[in-house]
Amino acid sequence: MDINRRTVIRSATGVAALATFGVAEGTAGTAFAATSSSGSTSTTSSAYSLEFDATAWSYDATNDVYYQIGKVYVGNPAATDYENLSIYVPGAYLTATANSDGTTYTAKANPKGTVGAYSGRTAPIVIPVNTPGYAQQAPATSYNYSSVSEYLEAGLVYVWPGLRGRDSSTSTRSDAAPWGVTDLKAAVRFLRYNRSVLPGSTDDIVLFGMSGGGAQDTVAGASGDSSLFHPYLRTIGAAMEDAQGRPLSDAVAGVMAWCPITNLAEANLSYEWNMGQFASTSTRASTTWTSAYSADLAKAWPKYLNRLGLRDEHGRRLELTGSSNGTYLSGSYYDHLIGVITTSLNNFLSDNTFPYTITTQGGPPGSGQTGTSTTYETVADYIAYLNTDSTWVTYDATTNTATVSGLEGFVNSQKTANKPVGAFDGYSRGQGENSVFAMGLGVPSHFAPLTRDVIKANETTYATYSDWNTDYGVSAYDSDFAKKDSVGKDMAWRGDAYNPLYFLSPAFGGYRQSQVARHWRIRTGIMQGDTANTTEINLQLALLNYGIRDVDFATVWALAHTMAERTGDSTTNFISWVESVVKK
Repeated sequence: MDINRRTVIRSATGVAALATFGVAEGTAGTAFAATSSSGSTSTTSSAYSLEFDATAWSYDATNDVYYQIGKVYVGNPAATDYENLSIYVPGAYLTATANSDGTTYTAKANPKGTVGAYSGRTAPIVIPVNTPGYAQQAPATSYNYSSVSEYLEAGLVYVWPGLRGRDSSTSTRSDAAPWGVTDLKAAVRFLRYNRSVLPGSTDDIVLFGMSGGGAQDTVAGASGDSSLFHPYLRTIGAAMEDAQGRPLSDAVAGVMAWCPITNLAEANLSYEWNMGQFASTSTRASTTWTSAYSADLAKAWPKYLNRLGLRDEHGRRLELTGSSNGTYLSGSYYDHLIGVITTSLNNFLSDNTFPYTITTQGGPPGSGQTGTSTTYETVADYIAYLNTDSTWVTYDATTNTATVSGLEGFVNSQKTANKPVGAFDGYSRGQGENSVFAMGLGVPSHFAPLTRDVIKANETTYATYSDWNTDYGVSAYDSDFAKKDSVGKDMAWRGDAYNPLYFLSPAFGGYRQSQVARHWRIRTGIMQGDTANTTEINLQLALLNYGIRDVDFATVWALAHTMAERTGDSTTNFISWVESVVKK
């Protein structure tokens, strides 16, 4: 079944599938495809050259690093202040001579130079995607070794692209979705266009990011070479072909995603099923129309979930079924979710010793808000704390293992809803994600058809509440969905482009119409109220069901919306993971 009733045809210029940890592509060249006003593809001139200037390297002699900052990576940029990148290379990977200006160097790749486990030929290229809330990523404007040192010392090539995003639109330019991921794909294509003059392996490009950044690298990792992005790429003059006319690829080899706020098309529904159905204050208070809305969203989630046809590692179909208490708190999918929660708690007990101090997160990373710290002397003390309001955890001291009995106790103790009803596509278009999908110049827009369907089916009931406003009705959704962006695409097109499950699930028309990254590492703090547990779980399951064998997945107990790791440091763990999966 195609949930969106639209099938995207595979592009005739698609490239070969990823092999182990590689992508087939052409060599550097001079031509790229652009789009005319009629939408046809042609080869045209550009305002900026796509050729990388090998005579313009700067050098940090103290740390033996060559770098270039501010290279525009598309031929016809919409925003030169964002669409430029910086590249940082260990000195061993280049052979250079000083230019007559005394400050720059001309260098060529040295494939035999080595740093750690890598050479100038095999070194993976890592790309940060630091876009919280799907915001923009500012490009580097100056050189700072400390910001890239750990990656370079490990032998990686570090590429930092500027990317447009939710908050970078101007009075004449909309940077809303899918421009952020489009820019990211264009940067990847630029690297492959110039592979003959750049060190590092463009077969081994790995993206990494958290929250909205983890979401955007997830979208990019699932949608490699998708034709949905081609009209956008051509508009900005991204490298589409090499000099011989062979297609270039924007598929990547690996994705590291911490707490990815993704699967936005379904997020309103999953949030209310997972968390909202257990809340009764604020927008979920019984006297509000949004309390009825919350219940209806929660009821709609199992119908959607069951259509996805997800299966566990044993091939068992995962579904939700009706329950005597709560909304569909039964079935194989429910059991799987409780199993994930139980595994997370038992990993925590295995990884740590008591006394143990837990510090709650005071606010979003980087907010400067401090949390509170509590020390638990024994495991029994901690289990007693978890069971303060109800008994939902039992503990076996002999085996040091715990069992979680149900979702409600877990949510009320550890994962309460901190967003209003309509947590992602807000009924008044007031959520951050409404700006992610702004239509026009910064005008927030509705974007979720599943949410629209719930509103349509129940609008008459909602209208009986005193706090209902007709502006919240289905006509607002239909109006937004009918509009088209500057490339001529409607919200359905844009929403599909930003939904990883569109490419990973057979329930959607984009299934197997892209090149999916072969290596994934997903980490999430189980306490976060920013998204449902089901977000990362469904992503993991969809990847495994798709046939991706390397999916390193963990939910981390006692942590919230952060670069969550069971043990160790996130940067060190990421670098080690890259080395463990990359093709030497």
